[in-house]
Amino acid sequence: MATTMTRAERLDRLPFGRRHMKLLVGSGIGWALDAMDVGLISFVMAALAVQWKLDPTTLSWIGSIGFVGMALGASLGGLLADRIGRRQVFALTLLVYGIATGASALVGSVAALIALRFFVGLGLGAELPVASTLVSEYAPRKIRGRMVVALEAFWAIGWAMAALLGYLLVPANENGWRWALAVGIIPTLYAVVVRFGLPESVRFLESKGRFDEAEASVRAFEEASGVEPVPSPNVTPAPKQRGTVSIWSEELRSRTIGLWAVWFCINLSYYGAFIWIPSLLVGRGFPLVKSLEFTLIITLAQIPGYIVAAWLIEVWGRRITLSAFLAGSAVAASAFGFADSATLILITGCLLSFFNLGAWGALYAVGPEMYPTNIRGTGTGAAAAFGRIASMIAPLLVPIMLGAGGMVLVFGVFGVAFLIGAGAALFLPERAGTELADV
Repeated sequence: MATTMTRAERLDRLPFGRRHMKLLVGSGIGWALDAMDVGLISFVMAALAVQWKLDPTTLSWIGSIGFVGMALGASLGGLLADRIGRRQVFALTLLVYGIATGASALVGSVAALIALRFFVGLGLGAELPVASTLVSEYAPRKIRGRMVVALEAFWAIGWAMAALLGYLLVPANENGWRWALAVGIIPTLYAVVVRFGLPESVRFLESKGRFDEAEASVRAFEEASGVEPVPSPNVTPAPKQRGTVSIWSEELRSRTIGLWAVWFCINLSYYGAFIWIPSLLVGRGFPLVKSLEFTLIITLAQIPGYIVAAWLIEVWGRRITLSAFLAGSAVAASAFGFADSATLILITGCLLSFFNLGAWGALYAVGPEMYPTNIRGTGTGAAAAFGRIASMIAPLLVPIMLGAGGMVLVFGVFGVAFLIGAGAALFLPERAGTELADV
């Protein structure tokens, strides 16, 4: 064994231990709260369409404005994470969207709801790339992809929580949707846990010359995993690397384009479909309660999708797993458009949920592996921000496509987008089993 190892190498050699579990669950709870917040708006939209007699265009703006905030938040959050730290930004985002969601429960007009949804999106968009980057930078090399997919699996838990709240609270009375949104203030309390309970990225600490903190964090993980520590040199990345490397530099440009393409396609289809599904089912004649029940069942199918993707990502690799799940999403989306009975809606909806969320898990594992430490937050945040452009467009497009060709056209377009994403994924480099900083 070498007499010295870098701190990144020391983290890579560790078996999965209780510190990894604490980081995964701690970050995952924040992730689930994020998903709950995003999911709640689809149920609120279905209720407000009935109570406030809102037309599809107004509903589209309620659904889309949050994604405008998410696009700005993802870009800003990534930049801040590379400057002030992953943990700090993670905690700040929880505060922003938790307060805005809680305040949304008190609104008396569509304009106020739209304004607050923008700030909700700002916090939500910044959190996701930052949390996945933090987990990636601590995960042992052999199971890094699996840990990030496991983190993404908390999205299914959060969306299921939203579906459950929507099913139990929203139809209960005319203020049910307000009580559902009021639950969204929980992230403000959890921000304290993130700030003081989760570790800062070792790679970030080293890049800022904070070697004592980095060493203490690595030793805590080694102790929890029962591994003897070895000496590490105190090395700060060279100024040239910090100042000149860009996500658009010659060696990174092609992977940035491929990653952005996948992000755009998956956002267009996922948010176009899942934000609208409860309202679309009501529009097809299902009662609100039955629509929310169907959505809850479909949402639960996300969980096995994550489990299968978490296993395959270290067996098939990132690229093939991501492409295969996107291709499965394309088939399922097209089939959902043709579903003409309750049974077929449930079956095809569950398949869409299974494949689509498995693809999301693989995508979040891929992103942080594409870039070096000093621009990792920036790179993953920029890709997420570009994808959010599609998530803004998608809810606005649904009413137009619905009028032009019904459910067949809507989900046919989403199927084609998934297929394009599957092709783009095949052009990304395979990073399974490689050192995270070795890019």
